[in-house]
Amino acid sequence: MITLTKVNNIIIGFGKAGKTLAQFLGERGEETVLIEKSPDMYGGTCINIACIPTKKLVDMAEQKPAGADKFTYYKESIQAKKELRKKMNPANYKNVAETDNVEVIDGFATFKDNKTVSVELSNGGTEEYTADKIYINTGAVPNILPIDGLEVGGNIHTSTTLLEEENFPEKLTILGAGPIGLEFASIYNNFGADVTVLEYGPKESFLSFVDSDVQEVVLESLEERGIQFVFNARTSKVHEQDGGVHTHYSVDGEEHTLQSNAFLMATGRKPATEGLGLENTDIELGERGEVKVNDKLETTVEGVYALGDVKGGPQFTYISLDDFRIIKHQLTGEKDYTKAGRDFPTATFINPPLTHVGLTEKAAKEAGKNVKVAKMPVAAIPKAMILGKKTGIFKVMIDADTNYILGATLYGEEAHEMINLFTTAINHQIDYRALRDQIYTHPTMTESLNGLLGV
Repeated sequence: MITLTKVNNIIIGFGKAGKTLAQFLGERGEETVLIEKSPDMYGGTCINIACIPTKKLVDMAEQKPAGADKFTYYKESIQAKKELRKKMNPANYKNVAETDNVEVIDGFATFKDNKTVSVELSNGGTEEYTADKIYINTGAVPNILPIDGLEVGGNIHTSTTLLEEENFPEKLTILGAGPIGLEFASIYNNFGADVTVLEYGPKESFLSFVDSDVQEVVLESLEERGIQFVFNARTSKVHEQDGGVHTHYSVDGEEHTLQSNAFLMATGRKPATEGLGLENTDIELGERGEVKVNDKLETTVEGVYALGDVKGGPQFTYISLDDFRIIKHQLTGEKDYTKAGRDFPTATFINPPLTHVGLTEKAAKEAGKNVKVAKMPVAAIPKAMILGKKTGIFKVMIDADTNYILGATLYGEEAHEMINLFTTAINHQIDYRALRDQIYTHPTMTESLNGLLGV
């Protein structure tokens, strides 16, 4: 007999927002169940199959000793990545499971109606739960395109499966030149692989979230490292053959075949709603399959919320954490904080990192701003000279009428740290001259702001 249990809160998914919310609710004395379909995902996407493991490989690849056997070093790097995950995954589970009033349930959750969830338990059996508040935090999954012969398995990978592969692919084909594709291209190039990136769009659409002058610098630096890009590529067939992968594509009608040891599908990720049973509810989905929410993250059903990647929009763990803050504000009565108008930085961890926040020069001018632009080549920065890492460009957009910073794009060493300073300046409307005239430690990348902002 299936039992129906009434609790205060149901959270579906152990991601950054879900686990943080579970602890908060439990500490408030609210009976909460957190349902996760796979123990491999305790802690969410970031620590298990995305941010943390990929950045571990970024670091390992950049530190590859000269003369090291690339096959052995790569295998050791993958094993080091796996060890890091082994430490973080159970630690995340423990932090939640040991919180008073919180129960972690291993199983697959499906909505029966607006406020009832059926759980197919991993150890067998079924349980049902109902609650006044339900939080959907199921994340996103790889977007697999309908290409002839393309089936994940063997040497055909998503970012998730490639992270587990201990056999080094000397030749790697990547489909997609978005952030995921570029990060993997940079990582495997640093490990010593021959990398080719196939991109459906034209060269002009490459890194469309930054200005064309930055796009050119990034593309040129990646190509100088030996990463090959094919734009306007129409991929028609992918299949395994002779222990490797054959990728068939065309450019302007001319057919080509690319042979490689492995193939990576890096065409983005889509909201993970399959199997949730949302068709049994009044919860509405958007055009891309995302759960529709308002600025307070409430779905089209009162008392049911969606947090993180499943609601669409930017897919970053720090956005998921901020989603938790929005929910927290709703629960504590401070209802003024919403997702409307929040400015946040992005970072693509190629080598060196590419980061951005706010408006580009093009967007600022289209918005009618009186724009003053500050630019500096990274090669002019003393710390970059010390490091011997002089690739990149720093660019800042300033409102000439108010002296507020409108946006910043940083491509260079330590850009992923420096961009947070510009985010603070934008969010708190700090006069750019405050950053220009600040006394910085020396020698650092940050001290470049004295010169960069001297416009």
